[in-house]
Order: sequence, then structure tokens, then C-alpha cells
Amino acid sequence: MTSGADLLHPVVLHHVVNSLQWPALRPLQDAAVRPLLDGEDALLLAPTAGGKTEAAMFPLLSRMAQENWTGTSILYLCPLKALLNNLLPRLETYTGWLGRRAALWHGDVTMGRRRTILRERPDVLLTTPESLESMLVSAAVDHDEFLGHVRAVIVDEVHAFAGDDRGWHLLAVLERLGRVTGRPVQRVGLSATVGNPDELLGWLQGSGRGERPARVVAPGVPPATAVPAARPAGDVELDYVGSVHNAAKVIAALHQGQKRLVFCDSRALVEDLGQRLRALNVTTFLSHASLSVDERRRAEEAFAQERDCVIVATSTLELGIDVGDLDRVIQIDAPRTVAAFLQRIGRTGRRPGSSRNCLFLALDGDGLLHAAGLLHLWAQGWVEAVVPPPEPRHIVAQQVLALCLQQHRVGDRLWPEEWNRLAPFDQSAEVIVRHLVEHGYLDADSGMLFIGPEAELRFGRRHFMDMLAVFTAPPQFTVLSGRTEIGRTDPALLTARVQGPRLLLLAGRSWRVTYIDWKRRRCFVEPAEGGGKALWMSGGAPQGLSYRMARAMRDVLLGADPPVALTGRARARLADLREDATSLVHPGGTVVARDGDGEVRWWTWAGYRANATLIATLGDLADPTQRYDDASIRLRPDLDRQTLRSATAGAADRICLPEVSEKALAGLKFSAALPERLAVATLAARLADVPAARAVLAEPTRTAYLPD
Repeated sequence: MTSGADLLHPVVLHHVVNSLQWPALRPLQDAAVRPLLDGEDALLLAPTAGGKTEAAMFPLLSRMAQENWTGTSILYLCPLKALLNNLLPRLETYTGWLGRRAALWHGDVTMGRRRTILRERPDVLLTTPESLESMLVSAAVDHDEFLGHVRAVIVDEVHAFAGDDRGWHLLAVLERLGRVTGRPVQRVGLSATVGNPDELLGWLQGSGRGERPARVVAPGVPPATAVPAARPAGDVELDYVGSVHNAAKVIAALHQGQKRLVFCDSRALVEDLGQRLRALNVTTFLSHASLSVDERRRAEEAFAQERDCVIVATSTLELGIDVGDLDRVIQIDAPRTVAAFLQRIGRTGRRPGSSRNCLFLALDGDGLLHAAGLLHLWAQGWVEAVVPPPEPRHIVAQQVLALCLQQHRVGDRLWPEEWNRLAPFDQSAEVIVRHLVEHGYLDADSGMLFIGPEAELRFGRRHFMDMLAVFTAPPQFTVLSGRTEIGRTDPALLTARVQGPRLLLLAGRSWRVTYIDWKRRRCFVEPAEGGGKALWMSGGAPQGLSYRMARAMRDVLLGADPPVALTGRARARLADLREDATSLVHPGGTVVARDGDGEVRWWTWAGYRANATLIATLGDLADPTQRYDDASIRLRPDLDRQTLRSATAGAADRICLPEVSEKALAGLKFSAALPERLAVATLAARLADVPAARAVLAEPTRTAYLPD
């Protein structure tokens, strides 16, 4: 065994050698032992299936035994309930080595099981940040008794938290947990692919940043970047198939007898492709967020036990859920980020003698260009930095309300202490607290703050569960066949006019709607022969592509080929795309061109957020009603060269943030608990990419077919 292993508790080391029969710890596991035993905060980086869970658990279990921790002393937080379910048997085994116990607590765990957990207090508790906050506010949980013994928190897939508002919520809840424990809680993040690990670790430390020892543990990676190798050895191929029908035919014909995981970036596409594969007699399973828990679990378990089969999934299977040994990963079109691609290709190559692989199947020209651009970035070793969304004022409002719910009353000058003055939950949020009081979300009396009538009216249903759910999900109807829940569908499918029976596509099968319970949002169905449709309206802010991704796509149009296997179809379609784009891209800068219909477009290739920022900055030079685009923006049809030069001269010094619609505000949960100007400022900051917009404005601009 290695030197790190020698520092583990003897019982843990014994079982590593004899129960797991490991000849040695992996490099990450070995390197993590000493800093975690010393109580340091850490970020553990390794590719998917790199043994990160064990790298965190073995040292912390050793500390538990050596220091005789009692009560619930380790929290293991995950972004997905399915991932927690998957991890539980492993952690039960590891804790059992020491005569300790692990337990699971999330939204699907029964009240009876929760009461048992509170009574018996497991040593390791697997949960989500949302469930942890539910414990903090629950009258049924004695916070000091149950959570007061926590010494360490492991945050799995920490990059999945940090990149959106769940990360701000996680940080705030961890600070409140630290107030309950009365001591600093060791924080250990696990991540597979990030481009800025030092910044991510500092973010995870919260108020302890700069005060507590911390290190990035990523053996074999250059310390200047600590980014896992972006190009794992393996087989990557890019093909152009032109349609979902053709994609199904290719998947059915290739790699027969092997286990294939197919990623799609929409639920409707998962359903469509799954149905077509079944029609071709391919054993097919489906997984996405709108399928019922039981339906997903049945599919994932059946897939794990089969050999010659396909599972079609959204990003629900991107993270470390175990579906057994995979032979192939297939990607329809492309994920939005290189980091997502690294997660997905990392699902393969886990068996000795096998290599990582991914086959891209592009459904159209845009999908092919996006995939080629992504692979071009990947080949350069580039991975996105994980950047928390700016100005999370709505999360601040939610946290102040949740704190008052937890403590019943809070000092109107002392509340910043509950987050240890961590920004933005510090005194800078005073304007938000004043708004909450002025509008009845909080009551104030004798220097104390209480939950007010407006908060009870808006968020008080089901024991304030609406307050604890940080995000607003689009309304969906539960679909039932008899008493069996199949999943959920968008109400638009239930209200659209149809000729003949109303047919849905869900779980890869067609269903005929027999009855709709509008009040309870339930839809009853029975099996149908075919013809069903799938639809889900996207919730949240539009995503779009980044500046770097859009620029990589421009590089491809200018002739850069990603160093992967390109099929003849892909090469031919890329050649067509390049021919069509000769007037839209130029190596020396951006292009403004008028097309045959008289429409003037600025081909910035700057990404969704940069183009939104440019549209706002250009004022009446740009069409304010246009939909934001990754590659271009639409300008006034009467534009001439002189007007363009005058409008863009000095524009980099007067950048404007994008306009925010009322519909966008309605989609920001807790926006009503904010002053409107702050809610608008929050969304505008998140829609903008000021550095990329400035970069575009600093570039030379070539014009075509514009008058002088």
C-alpha cells in the first residue's frame, strides 16, 4: 500500500486491502488522505469514476474513529436524489467496517423512516441542500441535538451546484449549519471537470475563505491549472445523420450486442428517439426528469442488467449514477459545454482493456457545427470555468425568510451574523430586508423580525414548502395509467386542439388520454398503438452558447477541423456549411452583411449573452424585438457604413445591460420579495456578457452590401 494509506485507521486499511482487495489506493485517494486527516478544506478533482467518493470517505471515516466522533458527524450532499440512492449501499458498507451507520434523507424518504433517523442518529447522512434546510426549519427536528455534532460536509459534483443558484443556496445553508454546530465544519468538494479549481475551492469555503487551510487535490495535473486532462485516450467520432429517424437507424445498426448510453439535450428528443429505436426492435430504456421516480429506477436497473441494449437519457445520467459497465456513449448533436462532454465520455472506459469513446450524431447543420466547435475546444485542453451566477438577491430574500422560519424571531440588526457576514448575505442586503418588512413578508417588533402575513400567503402552503423550494418549475400534469404514475407532461399538450383521440408520448410509449383532472393536475391514460406527442416548455432563463463556444464554431467555418474521426457525411456537410458561410465569417474580425432579402445582420460569433448585451448597447441601431442568437444580431435595414462606424465608436465605454421582460421576472422565484429595480438588475446582470461584448466592439468590422 502507499504512504497515504498507512495514515488511515487500521480497520479502514484492513478492509481496503481485504474486503475491497485493492492492491493500492488510486493517486487521488492517496493524495487526499493527509489533508483531510488534518482537517483541511479540499477540492478533490478526478475524471468520472476516479474514486472521489472513497478519496473523501476513507480519511473522514478514519478521523471519525480516531477522534471518536459521535452522533451525525458527516453530511454527504448531492445535487440529485437518484445519485444519493445509488451511493447509499457503498457508504453503508464503508461505515459498517467501523460499526457505524449511514442513512438517506431526501424528499422521497417516508416520514416513518425520518423519525427513525432522528431517533437513531446515523453517523453519515446522505441528503440534498434543500432537505438539509428543511431539517433546519422543521419543528420536528432538534437542530442542536441532531445537527450540532456535524464535523465535515462532503459536496459531491460541486461544480453542478456552483454554476447556478443552487450553489448560493448551498453556501447559505452551510453557513447556517456552522452556527448550529458552533464550530467550523470541514468542507470537501468532489468534482470531475472544472477550469478554475482554486476559485471553486475558495467559493466552497464561504466565510472561511482565507482563514481555513485548503488545497486542491488533483495528482498528476499541473498545479498551475489543476484541470483534469481534457483529452482522455479513446475513440471520438463525428457523424452527420440529418434526422432523428436516421439517428435511430445508425444506433440500431452499430455496436449490436453492446450496452450503449445515448445522450439527448431535451426530454422530447429522448422520447422521440426512444420510440423510434423500439420500433426497430432495439431493447431501449429511457431516463429524464419528467419520468416518475419508479419509471426511471426500473429503466436504470433493467439497463444495468442487460447487455445488448440502449438507454436514452438527458443529463440525468451525466453525473455519477451507476448503470453498470458501458460499452459506448453516443451524443445526439452536442452538449452546451466541454465540461458536460467530459462527464459523458467519462461514463465509458471503466473496464480494464477498454477505452473511453463517444460517437456524435448531428441531426442538422447547426448541430454539426456546434459539435465540431466543442471538439475543437476539447482538443485544445480547454474547459469552462465554473462561475456562480452574479447578484443572487432573490436567494438572499429566500434565506432571510427561511431564517425567520427556523428561529421564529431574529434580531433586526443581528441577522447578518447567521451567515457569518458572507456576501451577499451580509449588511449589503439591508435594502432587501427593509423591502420585506415594508411589504409584509416580515413583521418587525421590538427590534425583532418575524414571518409576516404576505410570506404566509405566498409561500405558506404545505408547511412553507414553497418557501424552501428555491426554484420555480413550469407547471406539469401527472400522467397515470390506472394507479401507476408514468411521469409528467406539459399542460399545453392537454389544451391543444386535436382531431380524434388525444395522444401523449411518455416513457417511449404512446398513450390515449381518457380523463383530465384539472383541479388536481392529473391526467389518466391507457396504452395506444402510436402517434403520441411529447412536449415540455423550458423553464428558467434561456441558456444559449458561450463566447468561447461560438468563436470555436467560427474557427470551424474558417477551416479548423477537430482532430477526431470525421465520417464522409460529416466532411461533406461541413464543406457545405463553410461554402454557405463565406460571407459571414472572416479571420480578421466580424462581418456586417445585407442578405438578398434586405436584412442586415452583424455576424459577431460572440454567444447568446454577448449578443444580448450588444443589442442593448446599440440602442435603435439594433432591432429590439429580435430573439437573441449565438452567432448574429439583426440591425436596422437602412443602415449605412457611416452610421455603423459612428454607433460603434466608443461603444465599449458605454455598455448597457440587456432589457428584462415581465415574463422573465415572473420566472425568477422570490422576485416579488425584492424591490422591482433589484429584481430587474439581477436578471440583467445574468443575461449580460460585458467582457465578450467589449471584445467584439474592439475588433475590426467588415461590411458587405452596405451603402457608404
